[in-house]
Amino acid sequence: MNPDTYNSELSSITYKFDKVAFLFKWLPLFYPKAKGIHFIYLAYVFIPQKVLRINGRVPWPVHFTSRVLYYKNITVGNRTAPGLNANCYIQGRNGIDIGHNVRIGPGVGLISANHDVDDYDRWPHCSPMIIGNNVWIGMNTVVLPGITIGDNVAVGANSVVTKKIPSNSRAAGNPCRVIREKAPYKGKDYSRLSR
Repeated sequence: MNPDTYNSELSSITYKFDKVAFLFKWLPLFYPKAKGIHFIYLAYVFIPQKVLRINGRVPWPVHFTSRVLYYKNITVGNRTAPGLNANCYIQGRNGIDIGHNVRIGPGVGLISANHDVDDYDRWPHCSPMIIGNNVWIGMNTVVLPGITIGDNVAVGANSVVTKKIPSNSRAAGNPCRVIREKAPYKGKDYSRLSR
């Protein structure tokens, strides 16, 4: 590659990032509530997703460092946004059904299809992943294809979910296993609202 061409392309990219940085710097002047959570949402979700079109087709909010694939095969309940935290990988090739009031930590991977071990260009079909209502999935957890997680479940950080997790339980580990029962969820019930 010609060094002059490389330098002009690099300066063009730098100019584009400078424009975005300029917008973030002066945003609080034009948007008085741009402090705390409002500014974080605006800077890390709204502008990258709606203006810069990073994960732009996904109908729920997604952090610009997260990746959502096959979003049309993913059903999402109320107060649930898979990929809202940083560095998540959500792949819905075989389908994912996520319930209401689900919290997904940073770095979580929801993988609904794996490669075939005999032919890496194929993905074996399996049942869709199902995640119930009032579920909390901790940081850096990986949920493998065809897994069902029941209602009112807390999954600990750095877990690898390889088997079904029953409702009203706490689970953690690699492979993930149930540790103990979980008390009923005390928060508001969002399942009564329509999706």
